[in-house]
Amino acid sequence: MNTILTARNISKQYRLGLVGTGTLSHDLNRFLHRIRGKEDPYLKIGAENDRASKAKEDYVWALRDINFDVKEGEVLGIIGKNGAGKSTLLKILSRVTMPTTGSIKTKGRIASLLEVGTGFHPELTGRENIYLNGAILGMTKSEIQEKEEEIIDFSGCAMYIDTPVKRYSSGMRVRLAFAVAAHLEPDILVVDEVLAVGDAEFQKKAIGKMKDISGTGGRTVLFVSHNMAAVKSLCTRGVVLENGTSVFEGSAEESVDYYLKMGNKKGAEYLRYFTPDECESFNFRLYSFGVKAANKEFGSTILRSDKIEFHIEFDNYYQEKLLFGLRFKDEKGEIIFVTTDSEFISFKKTKTKLKLEIPNFFFNQGVFFVDIQANDGRNLLMRFSDVLNFSVVQETVKEGYWQGKTPGPLKPNFKWI
Repeated sequence: MNTILTARNISKQYRLGLVGTGTLSHDLNRFLHRIRGKEDPYLKIGAENDRASKAKEDYVWALRDINFDVKEGEVLGIIGKNGAGKSTLLKILSRVTMPTTGSIKTKGRIASLLEVGTGFHPELTGRENIYLNGAILGMTKSEIQEKEEEIIDFSGCAMYIDTPVKRYSSGMRVRLAFAVAAHLEPDILVVDEVLAVGDAEFQKKAIGKMKDISGTGGRTVLFVSHNMAAVKSLCTRGVVLENGTSVFEGSAEESVDYYLKMGNKKGAEYLRYFTPDECESFNFRLYSFGVKAANKEFGSTILRSDKIEFHIEFDNYYQEKLLFGLRFKDEKGEIIFVTTDSEFISFKKTKTKLKLEIPNFFFNQGVFFVDIQANDGRNLLMRFSDVLNFSVVQETVKEGYWQGKTPGPLKPNFKWI
């Protein structure tokens, strides 16, 4: 496949605290450096794009040295936390704003849907906005007339098409905006969080249309979303951004897995080994504690559809009665539930393995933390807090089914009669 988009050393710098690019003195300084053939002096300064930290510089790098290539027919997912630089990158790729440094090379026509109702005039009707938005995206009047009814039908807003857009809900606006952008038949379709305000019916139509564009049409899609199930279902490849830099690039599933693990500072990921010093005050020795999907290796992606196993390796030299228990917590550190073995273990002087099985479709998608503890039936003998963290990923679902995240840490499949 031919490369349709190339991004090299893309960086974007903004000035903090003021509207505009800087002060008059800074602009004059830039001008003097430019006419003398020197580099912009303010490119050498600037804070990292960490929205949670306190500003120490006048400038911030929203993006820093982003490099990637996109092939024809690829669907590239761009994922990351809020403020990671995803929308800034799409605006640069769409030519809405220029990069501070770097270059972009593209082939063909780009259609962008960056925000809800971008390019819509609230006083104009839906039909009038189709022509306005189509013209902004590069469609000729004859192209718009040819596809007008198809656009209206796809949007599902036929009843309100001659009503001013200011009376539309946000969902109706994004439906109409996506319908116009998708029917432009672009070589590259750039979509930013279009599923965030859509209902299940719209999600099905939007994902189906993007698959048609990339699959049957052989066109390219750049897709930003916090809906990891949609990224896995739609995208062929992913790029993960953090603090304005690219930290991972790989398959869609690998990228989602990497993203879900980001920021989990507490505990080991999936498998934890214990040193003799950590257990010297106990009458038993704990060797390891790990979590994995059944029939997979430690560290492999755990799907909601996987059975989950927790493995404990230990010796019990002197403890007459020993019970192991686990406490499960959500991302906020709130305890979800506690489970304890029902049978006492006594005097096992060889390495012993204990396994806890949790059925599939029990946890919701998300990140979870586990405490391991032991008692003798009356007294707590040992507890390691947040010793493990693991991620559960939404299983791939069929088009037309809800792909978002429902509230709560658990999502069990009970039997309905």
